[in-house]
Amino acid sequence: MSPTAATNNEHSPPSRRLWLLAALLAVAVLRLWRLPEAGAPDYDSVRNWQAVQSLAHGDFTRLFVPGCPAFLLSYALVALFMRSFLVFQTINALLGVAGLGFFAAWVSRTARLTGPEAAGLTLLGGSSLLLTFAGRDFTPNSISLLLCAGLLQSHYARLARPSAAALVRVAIWLALGLSFSYKFLFALPILLVLEVLRADGLWRQRHVWGRVLAVLAAPYVLFGAIGVAAGLPWYRWLAFYARTVVPASANAAGRQATLKPDFGYYLRYLAEFESPLLLLGLGLAGWLVWRLWRDKWRPANGPWPLLPYLFFWAVCLLAGMSLLLKAPRGLLFAYLPLSALAVLAGRRVLPGAVLLGLLAAAVGLNLYRIQQTLYKPLPTPYAQVAAWLRQHSAHQVASTVGLGLAPYLNENEHLTVINDEQVLPGLRRKGYDYVLLDGYWRVAGVARFDSLRRQAPVAAWPAPQLQQPLLFLEHSEYTGHGYAETLAAGRTAAADSLPLRLYRLR
Repeated sequence: MSPTAATNNEHSPPSRRLWLLAALLAVAVLRLWRLPEAGAPDYDSVRNWQAVQSLAHGDFTRLFVPGCPAFLLSYALVALFMRSFLVFQTINALLGVAGLGFFAAWVSRTARLTGPEAAGLTLLGGSSLLLTFAGRDFTPNSISLLLCAGLLQSHYARLARPSAAALVRVAIWLALGLSFSYKFLFALPILLVLEVLRADGLWRQRHVWGRVLAVLAAPYVLFGAIGVAAGLPWYRWLAFYARTVVPASANAAGRQATLKPDFGYYLRYLAEFESPLLLLGLGLAGWLVWRLWRDKWRPANGPWPLLPYLFFWAVCLLAGMSLLLKAPRGLLFAYLPLSALAVLAGRRVLPGAVLLGLLAAAVGLNLYRIQQTLYKPLPTPYAQVAAWLRQHSAHQVASTVGLGLAPYLNENEHLTVINDEQVLPGLRRKGYDYVLLDGYWRVAGVARFDSLRRQAPVAAWPAPQLQQPLLFLEHSEYTGHGYAETLAAGRTAAADSLPLRLYRLR
C-alpha cells in the first residue's frame, strides 16, 4: 500500500463506518428478506424453540441437551412474553448481523481498510450461503459468531500486549462462548497451540493459571447450580459432552462414530457452494505467510500481523474439522476469517479497483446462490398443511422425522415425531388423527416408512425447501455420509414432486 493510501486510511474512520453500516444494512435485508414465509429451516431450530417454551413454563429437562444453556435461558425470557417462532428467528438473525459487524469493524480498523474494502469484506462474509442459511435459523450459530469475533479480537490483543489481564479477558470470551455453544470447545486446542507458539512466558507468572481456570469454570458452576436447583444431576452438562464424543448408541440414521477423516469434503463444499475467493484468498494468504517466514518473522518474536493470525485460525479449523463427521456448519468460525483473508491478501497484490471488482462479482454470485437455494423455494408449505389440519379438526398429528409443522400449530394441537412406521398402530389407538409423511426423513436418512409411502394420501404438497443440496449437506454429520453420497441422496429426493403427504390414521 502506498504512503498516500496509508495517510488516507488514517483519516477515514468516519467514512469507513458509513460504508460498514451500509453493508451491514444490506446483509440485514438478506437475512430478513421473506423470513415470514420461510418457517423453520431445520429440526434443531424447532427443538430449540420448543425447549425455550418449556423453560419459560418451568420445565428444565432440556436445559443441557443441545449443550447451550445460556442460549436457551436467554430466549426463555423472550418466551415469557411471546410464542411466535418468527420473533425468535428475527432476533437471532439480527444477532448474526451484529456478529458480522463486530468482526468486520475489528479487521477493518486493525488492517486500516478503506471504506469500500471494509464494505466488500462485510458483504463477502455476510452473503456466504451457509452463514445466510444459518442466520435465518434458531440455533446458537448467530450468537456464536458474535462471541467468536470477541474471542479472536481479545486474543489478538493479548498477543500484541501480553498481560495477565489480557489473558483473563480471553478466558471471559471463551467462557461466554462455551455457555452458548459447545462448538467453542474446538477453539481450545487452537488457542493452546497459539500460546505455545507465542512462548512469551506469561503463563509462568503467579496466579495466571488460577485466574484463567476460575473464569472457565464459572459457567459450569453457575449453570450446574441452576440445573441442580431444577432437579437435574450436577453432571448433566458434562454428560452431554461425553455423549457427543462417544455416543451410547447409533442415532436414528444408524450413525454412531464421531471421527471420519476426509480432507476433501470442506474443500469441495467451499469450491462448489461458496465464493471462489475464499479458497483463492486462503492460498494467496498462505503464500504471503511463507514470505513473512522467509523474511525471518517468527510467532515468538513479537506481535502477530493480522493476516498470519487469521490464516492460522482458518487452516486449523479446516484441518481439525476434517477429522470429524462433517457438515458445512462445521466451519462456522472459519467463514469470516476466510472472507477477511481474501480481502487482506488481495489488497497486497491487486490494484484497489481490481480487488473491489472481484469482491463485487463474488458477492453477486453469492446473491444468485442465495436466491436459488433460500428464496426461490418459498413459501414453506407447512402453513398450508396446518390450515388443512385445522379445517378438518385434527388435534393430534404424527410427523416422520421432521418438525417443520410444529411452529404453525396452535397450543392445543399436538405434534409427535416418529422415526419408524411401526409405532403408528399405537398412535392410532391413542387417538391420533393423521400422520404427515414429511420428506425430512430423506434429509435425515431415516428410511423406515416404505409401507406408508405405498398408501394413498388424503392430501399432498410440494416442498422444494426439503430438496435443496445445502440442507442435505447440513445433515451429513447426522447421517455419517460423505460429500458425494449426500448430494446423491439430495438428487433422489428432488425427483419426488410431493414430499409432504398426509395420511388418515382412523
